[in-house]
Amino acid sequence: MKIYDITRDLSEDVVVYPGDIRPRFREIDNGQYRVTEMALGSHTGTHIDAPSHYVRGGRTVDRVPPGVLMGPARVLDCSDVDGAVDAERFADCLSGTRTLLLKTWFSGRQRFEPGYPALSLEAAGLIADAGITCLGTDTPSIEAYDGDGSVHRRLLESDMVILELLDLAAVPEGDYYLVALPLRLKGADGSPVRAVLYERDAKDQP
Repeated sequence: MKIYDITRDLSEDVVVYPGDIRPRFREIDNGQYRVTEMALGSHTGTHIDAPSHYVRGGRTVDRVPPGVLMGPARVLDCSDVDGAVDAERFADCLSGTRTLLLKTWFSGRQRFEPGYPALSLEAAGLIADAGITCLGTDTPSIEAYDGDGSVHRRLLESDMVILELLDLAAVPEGDYYLVALPLRLKGADGSPVRAVLYERDAKDQP
């Protein structure tokens, strides 16, 4: 069974969205064992946006059922897209899909680039109305750098969750199983995740 680790290394060099917390790590050695002091944000590295990230009173990360982040997932290759990923891109891939991951040219990039591909508001509405429960992207945000929050709100108001800053560089378009579990941070709006994909067995194909 082939497994793809689609999580970026969580280090001081990870891509950080402008204004977010730059992670810091300090090793403490007391002579018998070592521990590491960490400072990082809830949206550092590969992470989940819970509905409460934008929706007042929305579901917090500890209230997201684990099953939402485990199960069949479809990877859609959008590597040829510059700018907005429009609704037309999703015409034939939403039926029967619960989790959708968008692969763009940003996978593998090591520095923030404000022109990363992002979802259009029309596409966000189409995806939300289709009943998608988990939407992922390999970019720093599902929304354009100059966005006003409308895309996030349209998605999160439907009670879906968003995964951002995945690394899908080595993953071909197709159907997989996803596991992307966050820390159970009480009342938090997000959390780093460890995300992996593995290939679906032929007997599991629809």
